[in-house]
Amino acid sequence: MEKSIHSLNNYLNILDSNNLLKEYQIAPEMLAQPVYHISYNSMDMAENTLFVCKGIHFSVDYLKDAVKNGAICYVSEKRYDLELDKEVSYIIVSDIRKAMAYIADLFYNKIWRNLKIIGVTGTKGKSTTAYFMKYILDSYLKDKKKPISAIISGIDNYDGIINEESHLTTPEAMMLHKHFNNAVKSGIEYLSMEVSSQALKYDRTLGITFDVGCFLNIGEDHISDLEHSSFDDYLESKLRIFSQCEKACVNINSDHIDRVMEASKACPHVVTFGLDERADVYGYDIVKTGKTIKFKVRTKDFDKEFKLTMAGLFNVQNALAAIAMSQCLNIPMTYVAAGLRRARVSGRMEVYTGKKRKVHVIVDYAHNKMSFETLFQSTLREYPNKKISIVFGCPGKKALGRRKELGEIAGKYSDRVYITEEDAGEEPVLKICEEIAQHLKMQEGSYAIIPNREEAIREAIEKADDDTVVLITGKGRETRQKRGVQYIETPSDVDVVKKYLV
Repeated sequence: MEKSIHSLNNYLNILDSNNLLKEYQIAPEMLAQPVYHISYNSMDMAENTLFVCKGIHFSVDYLKDAVKNGAICYVSEKRYDLELDKEVSYIIVSDIRKAMAYIADLFYNKIWRNLKIIGVTGTKGKSTTAYFMKYILDSYLKDKKKPISAIISGIDNYDGIINEESHLTTPEAMMLHKHFNNAVKSGIEYLSMEVSSQALKYDRTLGITFDVGCFLNIGEDHISDLEHSSFDDYLESKLRIFSQCEKACVNINSDHIDRVMEASKACPHVVTFGLDERADVYGYDIVKTGKTIKFKVRTKDFDKEFKLTMAGLFNVQNALAAIAMSQCLNIPMTYVAAGLRRARVSGRMEVYTGKKRKVHVIVDYAHNKMSFETLFQSTLREYPNKKISIVFGCPGKKALGRRKELGEIAGKYSDRVYITEEDAGEEPVLKICEEIAQHLKMQEGSYAIIPNREEAIREAIEKADDDTVVLITGKGRETRQKRGVQYIETPSDVDVVKKYLV
């Protein structure tokens, strides 16, 4: 597919037409200059790049590097004094995040219209549901001899060209549109993606229409100075997905369901799912036998049994979401059943058992109040009369309420808690651990602070009695820790478990 090349003047016009343009300085002869590349990374430059200045850590030195390496114009919310020998063109906008979305949409010529895009939002279950959709779609596509589907998630991203571990649940707009472009170039038809509250609030998905959008659930999370100012802001951000959907699927068992259903009226077609007979896609008779979870689903079109071979009874809700979305996409149920039966999600409910000792280890990404509560309840049901130990931490400078919430929940349900590093960023690890410990003490919980994550996991496994379940949460198969402003390579929790579990 031949990509149209747009001039600087085209970008100026698109920003102006969307009421973002404040001022600009571009010589008349420069307006016709073609833009061959767009970037917000001064290390990712090419000839005739339109460079975007964004982020709290942005430095004028990045802009100087960008100009030296091919930037012909920069877009920013403020002017910079570059002290260079040549004049540098600039475009000043009122909202850099909205500007990024419009710039990317123009640069890639609305390439997303050539894809069927599935968007999933919620406080917990986004990754699992997105991967359930990928397994279902791939089962269908392989049978049709077509390329497998793309996925954008908090675990990893695959677009037919890029296949890598992810940093953000939902990438910035310019990277997101690049994924869309790569997928179309690769002949891919379907793309499943997680849509975070931050992506919706800060317009990373602005201008995109989801063929199907899904609202899984809502619980308090991401409340901080750098994220959402209040729960209401968090919920309202999530609800924005409905204004971008052709069809929407809603969990009828979600908290604040009245507000969710009211917001869903922005979407032309809404399907409900859940463990309630009123749901359009109703799940019932959930039974765990060995490593298999069986459940029945009733809709106006069928009454059928499905199976999951992935641990966690709570994953039935995620499966119901995937079934509802598959119906919206007219995917035959034979492929839906096959996909769910085979589905595995990296770093989610991965269960390991010692060969010499009866110690069970569960690696899961649970990292907020809702996912912690759900994980403990599921563990208590699936492993009755067993002791529970847990290894976890909290991130630096974000979702500060988690320190209290997770500390209280861990103290309530665990026999032993190991508090450790989890993307501390620019905060001292020990400070975060000690804050969590204060809330464990109130629950009279037994705990140890071990800042080194591998050491914490090792000790949790080695000190576990037989018939103990060790929960290792928050990182899954991620192989990086955020320390300062850098991401440092580290062993994944799964690798560490395999190293020490005997």
